[in-house]
Amino acid sequence: MHDTRVPDTPADDLIRRHEELAAARATWENHWREIAERILPRQDSFQTKWSPGAKRNEKIFDSTAPIALERFAAAMESMLTPRAQRWHRLRASDQRLNEADGVRDWFRRVEDILFAARYSPRANYASQQHETYMSLGAFGTGVLFIGEEVGRGLRYKSIHLSDCCFAEDANGRIDTVFRTYRLSARQAAQRWPEKTLPRGILRALEKEPERRFDFLHAVVPRGELKAGKADAKNLPFASYHIAMEARSVLQVGGFEQFPYAVSRYVTAPNEVYGRSPAMAVLPDIKMLNEMSKTIIRAAHKTVDPPVLIHDDGILGGRPDLRPNAINYGGVDSSGRPLMQPFQNNARVDIGLDMMNQRREVINDAFLVSLFQILVRGPAMTATEVLERAQEKGVLLGPTIGRQQSESLGPMIEREIAILARADALPAMPPALEEAGGDYEILYDSPLTRAQRAEEGLGVMRALEIAGAMAAADPTIFDNFDSDAVAKIAVEVHGVEHILRKKDDVEALRGQRAQQEAMMQTLAAGPQVADTVSKLSGIEGAGTGLEAVLAQVAGGAPPGNPGGGGPGLPEVASDGGARNA
Repeated sequence: MHDTRVPDTPADDLIRRHEELAAARATWENHWREIAERILPRQDSFQTKWSPGAKRNEKIFDSTAPIALERFAAAMESMLTPRAQRWHRLRASDQRLNEADGVRDWFRRVEDILFAARYSPRANYASQQHETYMSLGAFGTGVLFIGEEVGRGLRYKSIHLSDCCFAEDANGRIDTVFRTYRLSARQAAQRWPEKTLPRGILRALEKEPERRFDFLHAVVPRGELKAGKADAKNLPFASYHIAMEARSVLQVGGFEQFPYAVSRYVTAPNEVYGRSPAMAVLPDIKMLNEMSKTIIRAAHKTVDPPVLIHDDGILGGRPDLRPNAINYGGVDSSGRPLMQPFQNNARVDIGLDMMNQRREVINDAFLVSLFQILVRGPAMTATEVLERAQEKGVLLGPTIGRQQSESLGPMIEREIAILARADALPAMPPALEEAGGDYEILYDSPLTRAQRAEEGLGVMRALEIAGAMAAADPTIFDNFDSDAVAKIAVEVHGVEHILRKKDDVEALRGQRAQQEAMMQTLAAGPQVADTVSKLSGIEGAGTGLEAVLAQVAGGAPPGNPGGGGPGLPEVASDGGARNA
């Protein structure tokens, strides 16, 4: 990010536009608040100002939905962006360049640098991405800021949806973000020079340094770029930091790439914000909480029922229902009890069955049941594993595609651009540099491989059928390209990096062919010796063993450069010998 200190856009215009976007999302805030109260109370910052440490889970009587959301976020992370493995690769857009000298190795080194920078402790990517998945599952929209710190590398921050307002471009992509945030006077002084701070913040800095103020960060597309200039005022996206109380611009900057990765689960027509699994089952979540309250009351009455007492008052007031208590007058002279528990014959089991039905619906909406496809059958063949993975990939295809196009793709492009500006990438190979350095992203996460499982499953089925036919015709495998089969296998399982280069494979096969020819020659030695032994008894046999071995090896015997020697007989077709 490149910064200057001279404002070129009035703060009032930006604040006014932020207010318009905030007003347009008022209906969404009501929806988000209902979800947060019942599913993600720690993020319930919509229309409510909470004191730090306040209890926020008063409306949760059943934890099925909060737990399902946690599992959804964990599954999305493990299947889309797993921390312990490479979940994407890079290669040249022109497929021919990938075979050029050094291109594949260069992309591999770039991947190493990128993953090391992304998962460094200072970058804080993994935890912030998890928070983004939580927001995606609960509210349908997740916002991740990808920033850079000079001399420190990449920096990530998940932005709460209550702080953001969006706008789309003509193609339906988010290209405008207004984000509100709060800083203390002391924090503001650490971030900006005091000469740029409003008087209110400067006064608080002297007497109340921890007093907090509201700020606005606006990132909007810059209208026109001046040819040949790439300073902070002419980058594709303009950046403004505004002090809301004083309505003054504190900082003007710009970005070469859009710094916010905004992902949406699904969108309805003419809507900017996404819709979530929680929204789809919000009625079931509300019903489950009400059922839980009812079952709690019914179970309480069943376990500790009301007591029915005779109305003549012989007990002298309320009975003592504590353990081992003695109640005089509780029975008549005949020993019949004058008080008894009230049994309403409540069917708590029916309520529990209805609650379990609602729980299944909620788990299905959050994809919990789907993510457990591979877990339910621990003893499976390789074909069954691929079949289940293929089923999972088909069902999750829309979810994967949207996250890759809206969130992960723009994030990776911005990461690479930041590292390139910091001179953290190796020199580009000449062939790739001549092509403009165009590259494409290949997603290699477990979920992407599950989508490709159909191809691997088809290969396995074809080989199984061919194996059954090979008993009648062993030549059936001549129809298969073993190199193509191997390539598909490693691509489907995400281990393409173990493949040797094409030149190395050809050299290895050449060496193997030479070794096989030498072994055949050595194996033919005893037969040649036996033939020579027999020929030695024939009159005029000639030069002997040396000549025959030379002929077998493709050479000429001593004294006969032309390949035949005096005394070496011609072997007739009938097995006899004719002297030359």
